[in-house]
Amino acid sequence: MFLKWRHILCIVVCIQLCNYTAVAQSVVDTSSSKKNLQEAIIKGRQNKSGDTKVNDFSPGQKLTVIDSTTLLQYRMQSIANLLVQQVPVFIKSYSFNGLATLNFRGSSAAQSQVLWNGVPIQNAALGIADVSTLPVMFMTRVNVLYGGAAALYGSGNVGGILLLENGDAIFGKGTALSLSGSAGSFKQYAGGGDIQFSFRKWYVSVKSLLQSSANDFNYIDNNGKSLQQANSQLKSNASILHIAYKSGVHSVVGLSAWMQQYDREIPPALYERQSVKKQIDGSLRLLLDWNKKQEQNNWYAKSSFIKDDIKYDDDALLLHTSATAYQYYQEIGWKKNWGKEGQLLLFVPIQVSWMKAMQNSSIKQQDRKAIAGAYNIKLLKNRLSLAANARIEAVDSVGVWSGNAQHFFLPGINGAFAITSWLMLRANMQRTYRVPTLNELYYFPGGNTSLKPEQGWNQDAGYTIDFKIGNWTLYHDLAAFNRNIQDWIIWLGGAIWTPHNIAEVHSRGVETENRFVYTINKWKLHAGLNTAYVLATTVKSYAYNDGSIGKQIPYTPRYNGQLNVGFTYKRLYFNYNHTYTGYRYTVADESAYLLPYNTGNVQLSYGALLLQHNLQLTAQFNNIWDAHYNIVFSRPMPGVNYFMGLKINLL
Repeated sequence: MFLKWRHILCIVVCIQLCNYTAVAQSVVDTSSSKKNLQEAIIKGRQNKSGDTKVNDFSPGQKLTVIDSTTLLQYRMQSIANLLVQQVPVFIKSYSFNGLATLNFRGSSAAQSQVLWNGVPIQNAALGIADVSTLPVMFMTRVNVLYGGAAALYGSGNVGGILLLENGDAIFGKGTALSLSGSAGSFKQYAGGGDIQFSFRKWYVSVKSLLQSSANDFNYIDNNGKSLQQANSQLKSNASILHIAYKSGVHSVVGLSAWMQQYDREIPPALYERQSVKKQIDGSLRLLLDWNKKQEQNNWYAKSSFIKDDIKYDDDALLLHTSATAYQYYQEIGWKKNWGKEGQLLLFVPIQVSWMKAMQNSSIKQQDRKAIAGAYNIKLLKNRLSLAANARIEAVDSVGVWSGNAQHFFLPGINGAFAITSWLMLRANMQRTYRVPTLNELYYFPGGNTSLKPEQGWNQDAGYTIDFKIGNWTLYHDLAAFNRNIQDWIIWLGGAIWTPHNIAEVHSRGVETENRFVYTINKWKLHAGLNTAYVLATTVKSYAYNDGSIGKQIPYTPRYNGQLNVGFTYKRLYFNYNHTYTGYRYTVADESAYLLPYNTGNVQLSYGALLLQHNLQLTAQFNNIWDAHYNIVFSRPMPGVNYFMGLKINLL
């Protein structure tokens, strides 16, 4: 049947919730109740994201917002460094300034999306994004949306989304100029600039960043001997341009261009005597968008082109490869306010990805075309917010209109209910899936054209407590999640690695976010604790007598958490950050693992006025307890190190 039992259940739940709200509206009618209803309103996300899908059609999904103070502290660093210390998301990092990928709730790197202004920026061939190459400096908003929502975001949205935005155009503010510089351990140096021209109808912003690092830290090898990291230099340059034109009272046309290149040496692993490997990662990202916002109707369109180059050289093996992947993404959408309570969103996304195969230079292509919609309604005096969404997507891994497309129906429902002004419940249920990437299908040698798409269901629920008593502010959030994925894709092998489907993987767990703030006079004291417990185990396997049944998926820690304690006094900010990461099994049968590790980190910042110019000083001292640890097998991480930065606003 086209509609399976899970689809029917999803629709029934939606109907029952709507019936419940209708009955509740007819019952609650006393004056005292009306007062409570007005106080307990679902808190919107209008100021937390520029994406209407997040703000208006994901009320039941957990959203973590990284505040501007934290973004300033990590301004001259990568998104990977920011997330490691501030968000309970596991970052699989191949040493200092090496490749770093996301792991949401026990998902694989290919099951985690990265969106830039609503456009996916994973490498079109690999299906993953290296978050170590994404500069914090370029972003004005960094949010994390947990849980799958394939109806809204399509294939690959299984575990969660990293949402990056480089800012809204603000017209009529004049000219602004700021310069930034930083220096740190292991010969880390960086310099950047940010200039903005804001007129009545035009807005232009340019940001640039140059970085270099020797990364020559000391580490302990397998024999207990202290060695210095070799062949590990990094040089990079990146720039982003944003132009916006106010074409009418309600219309804005924007153009963004993001160019970067990372030239990295790859140091030897602990089992290697030496390494002469090098890799150059280059990216060009172009985005043209149009928005027309009226009282009842909002229209938008976006069109992007992304080119990713990877050049790899290993002179020891006389190995020189070059891979280029391309992606074109287009989306047209319309949102209508349906009375005072409802909102309807209809949109058509199209994504075309292609690469040149290494063995015969032929073009391999994958096309995704979809029609999607979402409806949100607020009831019970805005205490209840319900959103239902659905997508029909066709995926063709041969070529445009070849007639070999696979079709997927992706329903979902989520909602939030404000019991009081300080207590909110939420729930989310979505069908999710991921088609194999171009590399998984066609990589030579090792690609597997017989791979099946990953698909399954995702459910999560939780609550948020957010209130203020006197000088105290308390925020507590708990989320429980459950996900079953059939035909999970994993790479296995020896000399030649090949992707295979596992029959089923079951992921479940609990996450918490806790923050306490106490304000007295010019002092603000804060304490926070983020925790994550994740079980991601193989339930079924196509392989006979598979030793992975019931075992944790490799590189998924069961326990992960961050502690933050500090204060703000006038313009001085101090924070102590402590991170804990539990055991990571390195093989599917749990026969080999990496030990848990703790790191202590200190962040400082101070704002001053110098000759009428705002000056911001930042400093970080990382791994102050000098822990010896590996995040990935045989890839050592540095001991005690520091990083200092300076930003000055000249205009």
